[in-house]
Amino acid sequence: MKRDVVVAALERNRKSGGKSSSKLLNSLSDMAWRVERLEVQMQKLSELVREHAEDMDRLVRIVAEDREVIRRQLLRKHHEKVRVRKHLRDNNSRNGLDS
Repeated sequence: MKRDVVVAALERNRKSGGKSSSKLLNSLSDMAWRVERLEVQMQKLSELVREHAEDMDRLVRIVAEDREVIRRQLLRKHHEKVRVRKHLRDNNSRNGLDS
């Protein structure tokens, strides 16, 4: 990638009538510095994206666990109500109060 940038700069220099060699070297070193800086920034951005994805995975797991806990609690409450209703029906039928 860096080589492509340098070759492109040399071609531009040739087309524009040529600069002095020191100016060309300065602009090439400046360009190389910029490319290196961009590569560092891309690496940092990739790390941040990876960390964000890991955080999102953790959050999804936490929410799923919370939903599972809530689901179990609701199911337990429902079973308790069903048990109470069944118990009441059984008691009512024993006492002859069944409709």
